[in-house]
Amino acid sequence: MPLEIIGHPRSNFVRAVRMVALEKGVQHEHTPELPHSDVIKTLHPMGQIPAMRHEGLELFESMAIARYIDEVFDGPKMVPDEPSKAAKIVQWSSFAQTTVDRLFLRQYVVQHMFNKDKDGNVIRDEIDKAVKGFPKVFGILDEAVKSGFYGSDSFSMADCFLLPILNSVQRYPEGKDAVESAANVIAYFNAHSERSSFVETTP
Repeated sequence: MPLEIIGHPRSNFVRAVRMVALEKGVQHEHTPELPHSDVIKTLHPMGQIPAMRHEGLELFESMAIARYIDEVFDGPKMVPDEPSKAAKIVQWSSFAQTTVDRLFLRQYVVQHMFNKDKDGNVIRDEIDKAVKGFPKVFGILDEAVKSGFYGSDSFSMADCFLLPILNSVQRYPEGKDAVESAANVIAYFNAHSERSSFVETTP
């Protein structure tokens, strides 16, 4: 049974695990499913995406899926074998999945998309709070990508988690301005947004 990655193509977490697979040269079947669909609810107890099937194994949670793909399939290692280097990749991957995702996507992009009044105008309370947090987090990221890679000296799983988030946050003016104002971040994004794994997973 081929590797199957299940989830909506616009999800940054779905994109991340698909990018890991593509970076390793692993062909996979992508099954688009929204969160809480009947299919997803059979695979994730909270109805969240992504999920994965492979040779009878079912997995949920993007970190577990990404690590499984990296360890089971041939191809470039997305997490190094050396424990201290591996820990750094997991550290920065987790930072992207938690702090960065929460601020840039949940508190900013999602609010732009869905938090509107009855006339369709965006309610800016949460957006304005999020934007106030941009300088600190972008400062951390600008330092973390100064090597040209995210928290490392080569392309890794951490980059797969960060790049889709940076792509999404630029959908709205404050996010685009913040990315373009962080010299290392914009150089990093421009360089890696041309990677085939990024291009092929762009919705």
